[in-house]
Amino acid sequence: MEPYRQSVAPEHGPRIAAIGGGTGLSTLLRGLKRYTKNITAIVTVADDGGGSGRLRQDLGMLPPGDIRNCLEALANAEPLMAQLMHYRFPEGELAGQSFGNLFLAALNGIMPSFDRAVESLSQVLAITGRVLPVTNENIQLEAEFENGVRVVGESRIFQCKQEQDCRIRRVNLLPSRPKALPEAVEAIREAEMVVLAPGSLYTSIIPNLLVDGIVEAIRESRALKIYVCNVMTQEGETEGYTASDHIRALFNHSCPGLFDLCLVNDAPIPPSVMRGYTREGAEPILCDRDACEALGVEVITRPVSTVENGLVRHNPGHLAWELVRLHAQRNIRLVEDSLRRTPRNRVEK
Repeated sequence: MEPYRQSVAPEHGPRIAAIGGGTGLSTLLRGLKRYTKNITAIVTVADDGGGSGRLRQDLGMLPPGDIRNCLEALANAEPLMAQLMHYRFPEGELAGQSFGNLFLAALNGIMPSFDRAVESLSQVLAITGRVLPVTNENIQLEAEFENGVRVVGESRIFQCKQEQDCRIRRVNLLPSRPKALPEAVEAIREAEMVVLAPGSLYTSIIPNLLVDGIVEAIRESRALKIYVCNVMTQEGETEGYTASDHIRALFNHSCPGLFDLCLVNDAPIPPSVMRGYTREGAEPILCDRDACEALGVEVITRPVSTVENGLVRHNPGHLAWELVRLHAQRNIRLVEDSLRRTPRNRVEK
């Protein structure tokens, strides 16, 4: 794919607010930093599994894992520091824990709030842009299934869905409607493009929309608003989901018309790779364009996936290129519309 030829330096690139969590958001950020330094990543803090969950339980802090991934994606630190952030202890009581998580935990212990700890680590890593927790409040994720069963804890949702063998009806935060970090709300309001990143629908994306102030800021923003749909369905969350099912779930947890566009991958997936996904019950997400447009969302299909170690992932460079290009095209249309509305004699002056 031809690289995007941007007309401005990254220092003057578009202001982008990217919302999500997990590996999907960090993948997006790795690509976007090539085109703009004006990035704000707004990250969920509902995780309670793995190393993050252990630190959360032991220290009472917010989960650092998704935040750490985003900081690593945007870091401009020396290679040794990057290696340290990514290092995981192989044995002992710290087995599986990453140094980056512990570093952030230490900063959280000496700073007045979690967001200040994140800000301090951002300075150490000399990151491009900003990384913000969506809230400083200690929240838990609750899932309600179509049969009425409820489960609390992000890490328990996958297992419970397998046991219940039915779709998730809704997820909620406990306590409900926690206050958004003011800087996150401000970043959305000032953005020229708001991107709902790819990632786990119910555990990485939607939790951000349940934080008080986030949906309101997106809805009132005049930015271009884009949802990047996942490439594959996800076991334990979205088996059998189409693109419109993802959009409908997002709207049901926020409001209709929250975003304008949905970017869907149309790059082919090698049959040898597909066989592994088929055994796990996963499949490429069907782009049911008519159903999406019935929801008021324009669908854009682009080849934005790649295969890494037998897994299908978004390609950071291709994805960022398409998003920045969509933003540029929208600006051109806005200028053209403005000129058409301007009387001819005023243009000539």
